[in-house]
Amino acid sequence: MGYTKFGEFVRILRIKHHEIMGDMARMLGTSLPFLSAVETGKKNVPQEWVKKIVAYYNLNEQEEKNLLQSIEDSKTQMKLSLINSSNQKRNAALQFARSFEDMDDETANKIMEILERSDNN
Repeated sequence: MGYTKFGEFVRILRIKHHEIMGDMARMLGTSLPFLSAVETGKKNVPQEWVKKIVAYYNLNEQEEKNLLQSIEDSKTQMKLSLINSSNQKRNAALQFARSFEDMDDETANKIMEILERSDNN
């Protein structure tokens, strides 16, 4: 079973504080299976967990940055609102989503180059 960067981060926290997964699940107000699903990347980290973890473990500024980076590195799903999008933008987003699984790294790099160029304009 593989752990995400977030899973690794919180496992180290638990070890440092001599806790088990159930202790952390109770502190977060969640179930053990849900915490496990988050640690293994089956679910994204709920936003409200950040404040709870920072406060409970009294994380310093650098540790909080590391926590936030671990969450960012662990995202497995994302939502994209298409409410105010033109038809062209909507179609591009949907085509991207349909093509994502089969996309190779070279194509992903080309897309990144195009998006980075448009950010600089």
